[in-house]
Order: sequence, then structure tokens, then C-alpha cells
Amino acid sequence: MVEDVDPSEARFAFGKNWSAFLKQVDADRIDQAVASLRGLLLLDAGQPQPLAGKRFLDIGSGSGLFSLAAISLGASVVSVDIDRESFECTRTLRDHFHASLGSDLEAASAPTWDVHHVSVLDTAAMKSLGTFDIVYSWGVLHHTGKMNEAIKRAAERVGPGGWLAIAIYNDQGGGSRRWHAIKRGYHFLPSFVRPVYVAAVAGIYELKFAVARLARGRNPLPFADWRSKRSDRGMSVWHDWVDWIGGLPFEVASPEAIILPLRRRGFVLENLRTVGAGWGCNEFVFRRQTD
Repeated sequence: MVEDVDPSEARFAFGKNWSAFLKQVDADRIDQAVASLRGLLLLDAGQPQPLAGKRFLDIGSGSGLFSLAAISLGASVVSVDIDRESFECTRTLRDHFHASLGSDLEAASAPTWDVHHVSVLDTAAMKSLGTFDIVYSWGVLHHTGKMNEAIKRAAERVGPGGWLAIAIYNDQGGGSRRWHAIKRGYHFLPSFVRPVYVAAVAGIYELKFAVARLARGRNPLPFADWRSKRSDRGMSVWHDWVDWIGGLPFEVASPEAIILPLRRRGFVLENLRTVGAGWGCNEFVFRRQTD
């Protein structure tokens, strides 16, 4: 069951969070993002640029980190984001990338990287981008206020035989409703109080995690888990907490609520990572059938 939200509710300033995170992007984080993308898309680990010659659409590019990862794997990338500051973040990272390569980009075979300030829900604008070999949207489509429509629009950009990789918040039932209330609480507060609110909520949950680790005979300190999070997608623990606690609009879905509609649209599931009954994103990779 998908939990609907009011599209007119408060929207989190994702771009401000990504602007802060962009200062932490370094070679190590880029390498971790590349490894994450390789694993999700089941790419050949022995091939240096397995996406060479492919078109890659990054919907909700945020900091631009995973657009850069796709470029590093050889793809030509189109990044889109509705948030103005996220758009600027991606463009800044793109410009730094271009500056670092210099004249190498003049080669005819060099991958291109275009950045657009566009909503996935803008049908005409999305259609104008054409179709892609890979459409990627991690943790974004559930923040549009119209998740099902956003998934449909993303799927429309996948060419025959292409791949659709998305991550969507898991439906926890009552747990998801409680998180929705926590997120609303964030937006009721003045901006200068919000970091304290994030620290308080995150602190409560980090304490619960510490107790759970101790109960399993593990070191209760969080540092190993924080390192794991960074190695998973190259992300920052603090910026992830801010994104999670403040992120509105907010919709969730069970795995079958994502898989079955896309199956009816001609997509075959190729990879699946779920969080079980927990909170966080389920990851789906589909291949579009050619017929």
C-alpha cells in the first residue's frame, strides 16, 4: 500500500543540504559512489568503463556525485533536478570535472554531461531529453508528492532493452506514519532550531542502534556503521540524517507496489535489495523488454 501525501505540504530544501555535502566530496567518496553504482547495476568489475557509449539519465541529481560516478564509468550523462540549489550543485561539480580534464574533453569519444533544471513531472521537458540506456533515480521519486506518476515518467525515458534503477522508501505501516509526523515537526520549526531537532532525533535513534549492537555482542559505538554508510554510497551520516528527518513530501511503498505496476509496463526485475521490515530505501533495478 502506498501512503499518499498532500502535494501542497512543506518541501524540504534538499539543495541546501547538498550544497553543504558538496564540500566533502573527494576522490574517496567518488570511488565509493562508483563502486556503489557498479554493484547496483551488476556491472563487470573487471571492465574499467562498462557504460562507455551509454546514455545515463540521473533524475534528482542532488550533489551530482552519482552523475559523476556514471561519467567515470564511461556514460554520457544528463542530470536533472527540480531544486534550484541541487541543480547548481550538480553544475558546479560538472564544471570542476571539466576543468580537471581540460583538453581531454575535446576528444570526439569523450562522454558529455548536461545538467537541466527540470522536474520529472514535466512531461514535455522530460520527453525532449529523449530515451536512455540507463535511468537512475535513488531516493528521489518519493519526494515529488506524486510518486506513482514520477515512477511512470522515469520509466518512459528508458529505451528498449534499457535499465531503470530506482530506490523508494519502504512502507512500514505505522512506522512510516510516525516518520511522517517527525518530518512535519521539522518544518514547523524556525530554521535556526532545525539542526538541534535533527541532532535530537538522530541521537535517540543512534542510542537505540547502540543498544541493539550491544545486545548482539558488538561494539555499541557507531563508528563502524558510519564507515559502512560512507562505503555504501559515499554519503555523509549527518547529511543523510538531515535529508531523512526533513525530507518532505514523503511517500512509501512495499516492494510489490513497485514491482507489479512496472512488470505490467514491460519491465523485468534484474536486481533487488530490500530493507526487510525496516526503514530506509528498497533498491530496484529493472530491464525494459524490447518487445
